[in-house]
Amino acid sequence: MASVSSSPRTVEEIFKDYSARRAGIVRALTYDVDEFYALCDPEKENLCLYGHPNETWEVNLPAEEVPPELPEPALGINFARDGMNRRDWLSLIAVHSDCWLLSVAFYLGARLNRNERKRMFSMINELPTVFEMVTERKPVKDKPNADSGSKSRGSTKRSSDGQAKSNPKPAEESFEEEEDEHSETLCGSCGGNYNADEFWIGCDICEKWFHGKCVKITPAKAENIKQYKCPSCMKRGRQ
Repeated sequence: MASVSSSPRTVEEIFKDYSARRAGIVRALTYDVDEFYALCDPEKENLCLYGHPNETWEVNLPAEEVPPELPEPALGINFARDGMNRRDWLSLIAVHSDCWLLSVAFYLGARLNRNERKRMFSMINELPTVFEMVTERKPVKDKPNADSGSKSRGSTKRSSDGQAKSNPKPAEESFEEEEDEHSETLCGSCGGNYNADEFWIGCDICEKWFHGKCVKITPAKAENIKQYKCPSCMKRGRQ
């Protein structure tokens, strides 16, 4: 079962606890993966993967006390072992482990104020997720886009036939240049500065950027937009 490292309460202490638990889980799913695989026998009872504050990991039964001392990780990870492709099974456990690590961090940070919670998540978000480590995906900072057809400044431009042409950069460059690239970006509606914590969308016609809230576009709505036109360009198109 999960253990509490003297009840961490400050942002730095909680982040240290998170990092150590994460390190233990990453080790179980990578370096010690054969041992971990063998321990997850489908014939056994419901098993969980725990990461501990001393950077170790453990496969064990869930806590007996209700409610538990800490949030519990995904239950019964061993049952699907033989019914899935090994890599897919490990990836699924990695995703559930990411969820568990976040839940423990926010549980320990229940008394943090808004700014402290934001700082804590920002520190956590700088680390690759367990899923990214297990699947060997390199984390790249998102640039303000709609994750649909809308352009992503500096990396994707649309040709006249509507096809997106990419000019990929190494992950390391994208990671380091993101702040400089958007430091002078202003919202075409309110004039506010770019903020990586807010959703932005770029107009495919005039190439201006806008806060999603200023043009009433949510991330979910943006997913269904193939070509985004800002209110000004929509107005000009009707004239």
